[in-house]
Amino acid sequence: MGPQPTNCSLSAGRTMGTQKPRILPWLKLQLDLGRLEGVAWLDESRTRFRIPWKHGLRQDAQQEDFGIFQAWAEASGAYTPGKDKPDLPTWKRNFRSALNRKEVLRLAEDRSKDPHDPHKVYEFVNSGAGDFPELDTSPDTNSRCSPSDTQEDILEELLSDMALAPFPDGGPSSLPMVPEETPPFLLSPSVDIPAPCPNLQPPENPLRRLLVPEEEWEFEVTAFYRGRQVFQQTALCPGGLRLVASDADQTLPGQPIILPDPGVSLTDRGVMGYVRRVLSCLGGGLALWRAGQRLCARRLGHCHTYWALGEELLPDSGHGPSGEVPKDEEGDVFDLKPFVTELIAFIEGSGHSPRYTLWFCVGEPWPQDQPWIKKLVMVKVVPTCLRALLDMARSGGASSLETTVDLHISNSYPLSLTSDQYKAYLQDLVEDMDF
Repeated sequence: MGPQPTNCSLSAGRTMGTQKPRILPWLKLQLDLGRLEGVAWLDESRTRFRIPWKHGLRQDAQQEDFGIFQAWAEASGAYTPGKDKPDLPTWKRNFRSALNRKEVLRLAEDRSKDPHDPHKVYEFVNSGAGDFPELDTSPDTNSRCSPSDTQEDILEELLSDMALAPFPDGGPSSLPMVPEETPPFLLSPSVDIPAPCPNLQPPENPLRRLLVPEEEWEFEVTAFYRGRQVFQQTALCPGGLRLVASDADQTLPGQPIILPDPGVSLTDRGVMGYVRRVLSCLGGGLALWRAGQRLCARRLGHCHTYWALGEELLPDSGHGPSGEVPKDEEGDVFDLKPFVTELIAFIEGSGHSPRYTLWFCVGEPWPQDQPWIKKLVMVKVVPTCLRALLDMARSGGASSLETTVDLHISNSYPLSLTSDQYKAYLQDLVEDMDF
């Protein structure tokens, strides 16, 4: 388990009616003061600085490793010691998101996986940190701050007029700095020689395997003819899958998923004829495959196909389709990052359960404002790894109790995680997709 926050306040939090500080002037002050462990300028011109970035699940993690994240949570009003439940992963995520929105900053080096000194190096794209207004110009009448609130971080007008320059003569003599070539350990004034800590390497995030190109996702494919389920198949699909009729070209890439002839399950001869006409127009098929964190689709035949994200039990026919599958070129139909972001919000109790089920209406317009069971061919595709992630979130329970999940990808194995570990791994996964 990671470190537990202390009750001491690292920075002044906000009270009702007080103004909220902007992160850049606030961070510049912390860098100048040098009171937070590992938070320091790297050069005399004050253009580069470092932030400790230790994984919360490391056995050597201490409260001081996360001081900057807690301090910003308190200063921004997102956390009040003694009142709010400590949430180290969320503090870290909100701090990172606030920095990422700054056009004057860029991530110069990511050394967060360093086993001895995990940190990140940021730098100002202009000549220095300059002067920033310390507070928002409008009062904040709300005593709390939503993690998704971005208004205080928008500096469009400020950036256009800002002159970024270092202090004269290299800055005050007391300016805390560390060398550009950072030593493997940061020495504290009371320690002469640091002793190596065992088990420094953070545990590998098992959810990162969802992004590995060589990993094959498992898909559950269900077909409906006029609302009647006529087919279901679950398979690992190297190179993706293709929804095809029985006489389709087997030489094209992607595992063929052969939709059955309607004569096997339907009795209405008229409907059977129409379904066969739709299937005959599939040509090379409807292709679906994974490209990194995205799922892409394209149609290789003449049959127009519309798609939408919906619930597992039924498509969302109250709205229009998300789009039409393009012919002979790829089109995005799913992005893992919004799904994981919504999943984290769902775990925190601030959002609905994310959707992951792809519905395809083949050969006809999308069933908007009409029963979907009237459509000749509807196909549902479920990436089973996403279903497993949501099931894990729903069964999380107490943070100290372990829940087992199988990712349903190639070479997967059951994972036993506490809800705190699971949430931390999800937030790390979002960060991996950001960079």
